[in-house]
Parts: sequence; structure tokens; C-alpha cells
Amino acid sequence: MASLAGMLKAQGHRVTGSDKAFYPPMSDELVRLGIETFIGFDAKNLEPAPDVVVVGNATSRGNVEIEHVLNHKLNYASMSEVVRENFIRGRHSIVCAGTHGKTTTTSILAWVMEVGKLDPSFLIGGVAENFGSSFKVTGSNYFAIEGDEYDTAFWDKRPKFLSYLPDTVILNNIEFDHADIYENLEAVKKQFRLLVNLIPNQGRLIAGWDSPVVREIVLNPIAPQGVWCPIETFGIDDGAAKWSARKLEFTPEETRFMATCEGADFLEVRTPLSGKFNVRNCLGVIAAAESLGLERQLVAEALATFKSVKRRMQVRGVVNGITVIDDFAHHPTAIKETLEAVKQKYPTQRIVAVFEPRSWTTRKKIFQDEYPKSFAPADYVILAPIFEAHRLASDDQLSVPQVIEDLKVQGKMAFEIGGADSNASADAIVRHLAPELRSGDVVMIMSNGGFGGIHQKLLSAIK
Repeated sequence: MASLAGMLKAQGHRVTGSDKAFYPPMSDELVRLGIETFIGFDAKNLEPAPDVVVVGNATSRGNVEIEHVLNHKLNYASMSEVVRENFIRGRHSIVCAGTHGKTTTTSILAWVMEVGKLDPSFLIGGVAENFGSSFKVTGSNYFAIEGDEYDTAFWDKRPKFLSYLPDTVILNNIEFDHADIYENLEAVKKQFRLLVNLIPNQGRLIAGWDSPVVREIVLNPIAPQGVWCPIETFGIDDGAAKWSARKLEFTPEETRFMATCEGADFLEVRTPLSGKFNVRNCLGVIAAAESLGLERQLVAEALATFKSVKRRMQVRGVVNGITVIDDFAHHPTAIKETLEAVKQKYPTQRIVAVFEPRSWTTRKKIFQDEYPKSFAPADYVILAPIFEAHRLASDDQLSVPQVIEDLKVQGKMAFEIGGADSNASADAIVRHLAPELRSGDVVMIMSNGGFGGIHQKLLSAIK
């Protein structure tokens, strides 16, 4: 929503916005863009009446501004509707979708297209550091967008990505997520089947072949939701993928590998990104770049100079030899792959994992058995209490004490530390952790929210 606000302002519109809270990095973006924001919702924020009220999917009936919009018959639309009609229609739309890696893959793609001289417009759910922004509006024929499977608005429960008129889709992986809106994995698969079914026959599906569910959707279509376009496959673990990687080498400075196409060497890649999951992200982008006709050498140059995304393995500071990293990981698969990547980057250093169960999926007991496994690459683990636990039935919640107990059985130092809210939890964790840290430690803090500003609090404490 913050990115869209910036795009609309770039088109010349006056844009204002309301939310119950704003936190970095997007709060910083809004300040930089000069967009007027209101903390809290009030009908007065809609006076004089805007030409369009863009309603985010986090708001619902009972919100005073939504009630004002409906009572006064103001013109309103969802985020994805506005993106489609103001920015995508008439352009080549490249949608990066999947349970994990959407933001990073879209950011890599946008930078590859930029270096490849396509001058793309883009919209990303994070700040792409190469651009210093989460969006760009240009006059070119190309639009790259992060395809979110979360629902659209209180009146439209379809995923946002179904609005994005996809010509090319990079589909990294599919797992069960968003337990607040999807009952099970089958419900998630249904939406991704609809997405690939929307690609025109002149388009392209670039499919992550290491994901069993992606393979199922491509190889076992359920009529009439088939795939009607050419398919490119990419992966590391499955030898049947068209695009793959060999000679993988992970160092503290960079990752190196040879991208192959149908078994033949295609492109020698160097990237500052860590982890096998980022090798897959790069492979998907390489396949897309080839379909768009970009020069190989420019693709290699872009991958080597990619700077990552804020809140995706972002080093927030190094103080007294202690490295503090911020990451958005919350799904157990993302946590495990992120911690493995950190271990690859810092192979001889102690890895301290700090996690806040904040998303709906992480707060529920669905992945009770997976979380102890996901923290395996860490040496020392701290979990905060469940965020807003009162909003879930007690018998439906993740048992944080059980996760801690399971981690201790593995021989790990593991603790549940926190307070009544994110701020109190952050303060309590910092009080406990700061005296425990020593030079060389790497602290990986994972949450899909602001986590009470814990990153800066910890850096200040150890300083």
C-alpha cells in the first residue's frame, strides 16, 4: 500500500493514507515521499472526499473510514484494481509468485531488467536497495510486480495476483501459508492454478521444479485450469529442470555458481546473496531474462551488483564484533533456509536466532512439529510469546514452551522471553541477550512486523 501510494504520487496525484501504525522500512519511505499519513482511523481523514479511496486488505467492516465511504457512496477500489488499471493494463506484466522469495525475486528481476536496458516499472513489497525504493514508474512497456496470494479486500477474497494480467509468471514454490484465510493446502493450490491458467498462450510460465506442489500443478492440471503457455523449469535438487546450477560455492563475501540450460553451461554467476534459495531466485530470473531477450553479460553484471532488499537478511549494524541482521522470515521453511544461508555466510561464528511468532500462520499450531527443525542451523534460540495471543483460541495456538523444550532436547540453548506486547518483549529480550553476546556472534532477528524496534534497541545496548 505504501508503494502504491508512492506510485500514485509519481503520477501526479495527491495521496494521503491512514493506518493504526507505521514502522520501518515503509514508514521511512512515506516520509521520504512526502505522503501525508494519519495514525489511527477517522472519517475526517476523508474530507474533502477523495476521487478514489484505496482500501487495503488489512481493513474490514467496522473501520470508521470504511463505514464513511459506504455511507457516503464514495468511489472505492482495492489495491490490486488500482495497480491493474493505472499501471499494468497495456504493458507486459511479469508476476513473481510463490510462498517464499517473492520480494527478493521481484527485486532481482527489476534490477536485471534495469541493467538490461528495459527501463521497467515495478512494484515490490519491500525496499529494493539498488533503487532505494519499493517502486518505479516509467513509460516503458514492462511492469514487474510481486504477486501476493493473500486476499484482496473485504469484498473480494480472491488473491491479489489474479488482477495483474500476467504475461510471464515466475512461480518459485508453493506451501501452506496464510492460515487465517486458507483452510488447507488444497485451497492454496486452487488459487495458484487460477494464476497459471490466466497466462496467455504467448506468455511464459517459469516454474520452480524443486517444489513438489508446483510440479503437481504443472503436470497434473485440473480442467479447465490448465497451463496454456510455454513452460520453463528451474531448480537445483531436481535433475529434470531445464535451468539449473552447478559448481555452487558459498563464501562470506558472495555466492558463485554456473547457471546451466538443458545441461549446458549458460552463465557464470556471482551474487552477494547467500543461500540455496537465492540461487533458485536467481535461476528463475535468468530464465525470465532469456525469454525477454536480455544480453547474458548484462544479466551477469546485474546479478553481481544486486544489493538485496531491506528486511531480507539485512545487516542492521555491527557493534563490538557482533552482527545484527533483520529478516522477514516467519514460515518454518523460510526460517530454516534463512538460517542455513546465515550459517553458510558465517560458517565459524555462533548464530543466535530471535523469533517473534506474529503472522496468523506462525501463531497457530499448524507447524508445531516443524519449528524445532527450522531452528536447527542456529546455536542459541530465543522465541518471543505469540503476538496478540488473545485473538486465537488457546487450543489453536502454537505452543512456544513446547518448541523451546524440543530445542533443548536437541542440545540447544533455547528460551522463551517476552512481555505483554512487542515493545515489552523486545525490551526483555535485549536485557537478557545483550550481556550474553560476544565478539563474532551473529544475531538473526526474524519477524514480519516491527518487533518493538528490537534491532536498534539491541545495537544500542551492546554499544
